[in-house]
Amino acid sequence: MLRSMFSAISGLKAHQAKMDVTGNNIANVNTVGYKSSSTVFQDTLSQVVRAGGAPAAERGGTNPAQIGLGVKLAAITTNWTNGAAQSTGRSTDFMIEGDGFFVTRGPGGEQLYTRAGSFDFDANGRLTTPDGSILQGWRADATGAINANGPIEDLFVPYGATVPPEPTGSSALGGNLNSAAAIGAFVQTPVRMFDQLGVAQQVTYTFTKVAENEWELVVNNGDDDNDPATPAPALALSNADGTPFDGIVRFDPVDGAMTAPAGQIRFAPGAVAWPDPVTIDLGELTQFGGKSEVVPTDVDGYAQGSLQGFELSNDGTITGTYSNGLRQDLGQLSMASFNNPSGLEKAGNSSFRVGQNSGEAMVGVAGVGGRGILSSGALEMSNVDLSEEFTSLIVAQRGFQANSRVITASDELLQDLVNLKR
Repeated sequence: MLRSMFSAISGLKAHQAKMDVTGNNIANVNTVGYKSSSTVFQDTLSQVVRAGGAPAAERGGTNPAQIGLGVKLAAITTNWTNGAAQSTGRSTDFMIEGDGFFVTRGPGGEQLYTRAGSFDFDANGRLTTPDGSILQGWRADATGAINANGPIEDLFVPYGATVPPEPTGSSALGGNLNSAAAIGAFVQTPVRMFDQLGVAQQVTYTFTKVAENEWELVVNNGDDDNDPATPAPALALSNADGTPFDGIVRFDPVDGAMTAPAGQIRFAPGAVAWPDPVTIDLGELTQFGGKSEVVPTDVDGYAQGSLQGFELSNDGTITGTYSNGLRQDLGQLSMASFNNPSGLEKAGNSSFRVGQNSGEAMVGVAGVGGRGILSSGALEMSNVDLSEEFTSLIVAQRGFQANSRVITASDELLQDLVNLKR
């Protein structure tokens, strides 16, 4: 039989594989996180008709004469470029901007990796893929601390979970007291604090000018009528070391900086359910010419609250928002990177598993170690380019057609050979 016929048959098989890959790309043109593939051909072994010869003194060298024996599929490569972003507005849709994979736990506990970030909640509050694989990451402890160096586990958002109240233990004031104010001028600043039962308590700071560069601080509960003539009972003030404080805040007449008290001061709350002292930080308070305005810059403590929603930051941290205004970290998504992502094996459902030539998964946080950053409310679409795929479709069709013509021509030659016997 003619070698050309068998070479053409290998060409039919190779171009049929190219057609299969192209067809699969077109079929997944709208698949979330899909990465397009392409075929690479290479020739097979060649038959040596005449070996080459080295040059000698009497004659020149000769090149070998070789006849190729066809083509074969060398590889099916994956295009890992990012697909277009599609905004969805869903808080559970995550997109990777850059390299890396989400880590999931598939059926049977197998660790899988995916670029498709369309997640949802199951009945237990865990974030899962559409096929039921569970998103992996690090959970935060009761205080919101996350240990990204620990083992990864199932990630969930505890909707409806409540946090106990936290009493106010510190308060910071900032702003300015007018250096040109008359003796007796006062400034009041109400601050909302919480006792140990989570009940809101109104605390009022009153600064009254008693002398040049000296202001008296009085702290009381419940006085929010801006009337210094009828204040609520004043709360006892003390220094940070527990010694009494006379309440006089002094400023330098030149640079307007506070000179006394040197450090933080405290007051003992008047509520029964609030026995611990509250620390006041006056470090940001100044005395310059201009309007007097004292504002709270930081107050801790909160009432009891329940989880209302969450949001995702670029490093994968999931921050919960509670009904009492508290914002606390709930967990952090884990991401994986590979030395050779093309060596991953497809596991179906837009997921991959570790392959023989992919290297081990390097699990860590987003934005570090070659892993991309995350964004919420969007999905990465397929990176299939239809113009390229239709061009590949034409190339595959013409290549298949040309090889079929070679088979037809070889058959005609064999027919002429058979007809010699007539």
